[in-house]
Amino acid sequence: MRNYRISAIIFALVTASSLLTGCGGSAAAGSPSGGTAPTPAPTPVSSPSPAPSPSPSPTPPAPNTTVLDNVQNSPNWLTCGACGNTGGTGAVAGATFTSGITAPSEDLVATQFNIAPPSAFANAYFYRQQIPVTSQINALSYEFDLYIPSGMETAPQAVEFECQQVIGGWVYNFSWQAPYHGAATWRIFDYGLKRWDATTVPVQPFTPGTWHHILAEYHNDTANHLVIHDALTVDGVRVPVNITHNAAFTGGRDQFTNAVQLDSNSASVPYTIYVDKMKITYQQ
Repeated sequence: MRNYRISAIIFALVTASSLLTGCGGSAAAGSPSGGTAPTPAPTPVSSPSPAPSPSPSPTPPAPNTTVLDNVQNSPNWLTCGACGNTGGTGAVAGATFTSGITAPSEDLVATQFNIAPPSAFANAYFYRQQIPVTSQINALSYEFDLYIPSGMETAPQAVEFECQQVIGGWVYNFSWQAPYHGAATWRIFDYGLKRWDATTVPVQPFTPGTWHHILAEYHNDTANHLVIHDALTVDGVRVPVNITHNAAFTGGRDQFTNAVQLDSNSASVPYTIYVDKMKITYQQ
């Protein structure tokens, strides 16, 4: 995680869906206009490693810091039909998840996400609604461990993930895409222009059958309505990007979401990923 959604997003859109916006689908990204589900985004992946890098020693959180831990382990993930597709239209893929997975898992509480595409380049967008953040986010990190089963390593068209804040009617969308086909670098979603932009972070399909650690860093500027992608770390290798996009005004209510999105390839191959140790940390 072509896309018009307001999460989007990690990723089912009832009342919540009509107020969210997500990332991209198979080519571009966006969520239904007027702000429905969080905006999902499209996919390749970065350097594999035998195991995720160990977390640094715990340090006292900075003032005004909120930590949401084990976000993956919840029955409250939502999906939003075709919201990952351009304009929120097109075929709806089968999208299921199972929390509390003990194997493969690192701490017995992984979550499995599945896509069963009915056609080429479909997507499955999964998102969670968090307590709205009603002030500027001065620092935001979204991290998790990712596992792709052996035999499914060539199935994704892309894997996407995002956090999204809506405040004062403005959408601040923080989206990354690891594209598996046709792109040499990770991409980020420009929510205002509805397009994916290349970065300097090289992408390689993840080695299957092992855990990979991903950490994305962002912040926003609510006075000037800007979204800033600060850096991406994959398996311990941190690459600063410092890319700024404009936020987009939709008039939606305040909300804060995180999402995971699976994009299918041209052969419509179903596949599964596992996510563990998902954490959101933000400072206001």
